[in-house]
Amino acid sequence: MKQEEPRSWSIAEVARLSNVSSRTLRHYHQLGILDPAYTGQNGYRYYGQEQLLRLQRILLLRELGLGLEAIADVLAGQTSQLDALAVHREWLLAERDRLGRMAVTVDATITALRQGDTVSAEEIFKDFDNNPYEEEARQRWGDKAVEDSKARHAAMSDAAKTAFMQEAQDINEELARCFDAGLKAAAPEVQAVVDRHYKWVCASWTPDAEGYVGLGRMYVDDSRFTAFYEKSRAGLAPYFFEGIKAYAAARLS
Repeated sequence: MKQEEPRSWSIAEVARLSNVSSRTLRHYHQLGILDPAYTGQNGYRYYGQEQLLRLQRILLLRELGLGLEAIADVLAGQTSQLDALAVHREWLLAERDRLGRMAVTVDATITALRQGDTVSAEEIFKDFDNNPYEEEARQRWGDKAVEDSKARHAAMSDAAKTAFMQEAQDINEELARCFDAGLKAAAPEVQAVVDRHYKWVCASWTPDAEGYVGLGRMYVDDSRFTAFYEKSRAGLAPYFFEGIKAYAAARLS
């Protein structure tokens, strides 16, 4: 029995099936994130099932808000299509749940307004997960750093995200204990806390010495960060900044 040749689709067919323009598909090829299966003698690109599945992954990541550079990094780290799709499925389910919560919030707002009730600012933005620091982070460290961070965060399970936030709180409390003990910012005990913080930051983004010191400076210059670090101890933010500078000079330079 003659074995059937693997099916292939022209670039025009793929564009029609995926609602992605041929120009975009060519751009993906130029970026190296979606090579065609082969190029015909007529110069047209043709795609097989493997390429269609890869395009599906690209479109899923785009839906999650990732930039093309970040998508390239994610795809490079995914060797199994099944494993990758399983991860994407978890992301999509999480996004479905998030959008569901947002819909409930909007419904409640509509109901309150129809009844003439007052809606508090907290209720208006309940379950909206926009990061108030994202635009500033893009300006400071660039789109790629932000997209990489978002990709790492999106890949975390709910338990991992909870543990991540708890670690931030634990670091702050340990730093406060060092502060209360009157330890110098360069003391080994303080530097151990800063090292813990640096590793915590690296779960989202891996800064060099300059980037890490810049982050520490934000803890002092930006009242939003200062409020977090000084909610239990006045003066903790500049103390932490001194520790970060000492750590960066000794460990990251």
